[in-house]
Amino acid sequence: MDNQRIKGKVAIVTGGASGLGFAIAAMMVKQGAQTIITDINENLGQAAAKEMGAIFLQQDVSDEARWRDILAQVKEKYGKIDILVNNAGISGSGMGSNPETESLEEWQKIQKVNGQSVFLGCKYAIDYMRKSGGGSIINMSSIAALVATPFLTSYGASKAAVKQLTMSIAMHCATTGSKVRCNSVHPGQIITPMLEQLFIDVSKLAKAPVEAIKQTFLEKIPLGEFGEADDIAYMVLFLASDEAKHITGAQFVVDGGMQLNG
Repeated sequence: MDNQRIKGKVAIVTGGASGLGFAIAAMMVKQGAQTIITDINENLGQAAAKEMGAIFLQQDVSDEARWRDILAQVKEKYGKIDILVNNAGISGSGMGSNPETESLEEWQKIQKVNGQSVFLGCKYAIDYMRKSGGGSIINMSSIAALVATPFLTSYGASKAAVKQLTMSIAMHCATTGSKVRCNSVHPGQIITPMLEQLFIDVSKLAKAPVEAIKQTFLEKIPLGEFGEADDIAYMVLFLASDEAKHITGAQFVVDGGMQLNG
């Protein structure tokens, strides 16, 4: 029996060459979607696409013209766009970026990649999805949008912007009859290259061993373990599928209970 949950759908995953993006895109392929991954790193993207069975298109997600080009290419080749996962993002240049030490240049860079790119993706995907009879936009936010992050000031603010934008996109789409749903996913501490780098950055700042820093992070997770990339991929899969047809404008936290700490 065929149990692929998004069979026949066309999905775009930004930042799909590594980390959560790779896991999400690989899940889309496995579950039957024609999957297109985009990434700024062409070599990594080509290799990732080949490994998972996807199509790769190079993209700087902060570039408006490239967004128009990517979406037009996908629509022309596959006839529709059903799923958009706005996953691409950066954490910044390291720890220690509190509200007093954060530079304007760093702030603007992170808002551009993490926030502006999501706006552009939503802005231009909505009409394509509307004309195809509807679709699902999933914006990757973070637990950093829901708690104070004085040590990662601009990152937390950028992810909070994604959360709010998602609600506005959802309301706009719902009240204009587009049949486009939009939800945000908020990962907690998920083992990815980005999190591993965070451990290194914190260890340097705190002048403590990486393993000690890792243990400190782990102790903040009530379930007692770090998340895996597929924990997020399954959440995204649900929201992309018709199983979530009555869900829009919502925030889905996958954090092992971290929010329970307040």
